[in-house]
Amino acid sequence: MDGRAERLRQARIDKGFETAAAAADAFGWNRNTYASNENGNAPFSYRRAKEYAAAFGVRPEWLYDAAGGMRPAAEGGLAPVIGRVGANPDGIVLFATGHDPGELAPIPPGGTDRAVALRVVGHSMRGVADDGALIYFEDQRTPPTPDMLGHVVVVETDTDEVLVKRLLRGSRPGLYDLESVAGPTRQDARLRWAAHITAIIPPFQARRIIRGAA
Repeated sequence: MDGRAERLRQARIDKGFETAAAAADAFGWNRNTYASNENGNAPFSYRRAKEYAAAFGVRPEWLYDAAGGMRPAAEGGLAPVIGRVGANPDGIVLFATGHDPGELAPIPPGGTDRAVALRVVGHSMRGVADDGALIYFEDQRTPPTPDMLGHVVVVETDTDEVLVKRLLRGSRPGLYDLESVAGPTRQDARLRWAAHITAIIPPFQARRIIRGAA
């Protein structure tokens, strides 16, 4: 799979579509054409990249040739709330669906146009973030770094799960243990990327600052 196809797949998953067919059906695309674009068998044009980018909320320049950031610069210093986390002990991030109008929240101090937020749902993350809180991170998609060890971070596994977990060393290089705030530790996971949490906004303040996307 080439880089363009891989970015398309990433954009589709981040938007909350589990399969290529689900995305194609939602936006009225031909299933076979879209699947061929995503698996790299049929490279897509910049014109098609603009269509896919608009549907998945990413920049067409990034989708087509990896130029610049993944998402458009946040307008008015706002970051998108891209999903929710903590509804169960697994710490799995549930992304917004393709038809969700979305929510926005102010970028925290030190944040960039790659800042995104997750809304905490439920009480399985008590002690880190309570029900209704916002968790911010920079959506940079870079490998784990040593300074993340021992900290609660946002990660993506090689099985397409995005999780909020405490990052620990695994049994050998390249593998990591993922400790839950509540629940069992997942051992020897392979990760595609990890990101520091840059801010946690308590529930009371989060309710005041979240706004609906235009």
